Amino acid sequence: MQFTGSQTIAAPIEKVWAFLLDVNNVASCAPGFQSLEQLGEEHWKALISVGVGPVKAKFNLDVTRPEKREPEFMAVKARGKAPGSAVDLAGDMQLSAIDANQTKMDWNAQVTISGSIASVGARLINGTAEKMTNQFFSCLQSKLQEPQAASAGE
Repeated sequence: MQFTGSQTIAAPIEKVWAFLLDVNNVASCAPGFQSLEQLGEEHWKALISVGVGPVKAKFNLDVTRPEKREPEFMAVKARGKAPGSAVDLAGDMQLSAIDANQTKMDWNAQVTISGSIASVGARLINGTAEKMTNQFFSCLQSKLQEPQAASAGE
């Protein structure tokens, strides 16, 4: 399945890039995120809980960031399994400055799902993906609006 989108983020490109570069920031906005373990500079293990219709699963993901070009491009790959299901994801995002305080993010993801999660059908999967994407960008926007002092004091 192919997912694409574009978002306007009310923050300078450098601030958006710095946020996205820190995998802990990204994880804090990922719906269903449960845990993260760093395995290498650009390699992580993550546990994410996903529900699609009546089917719920906890995916153990192997996540890598094979490419990045500061401050505009980042690619991510993830592969994982849950009891009775599997997922393979390749995604990327392109940032561009609209002006000094706004950034456009164009993103796309190619996702292959198999097993019980896939059995619920594309309509439910698409709806869940859209809901999770909206939650992620709402969180990202909210966190980028927080005063700088709050993040410096943590």
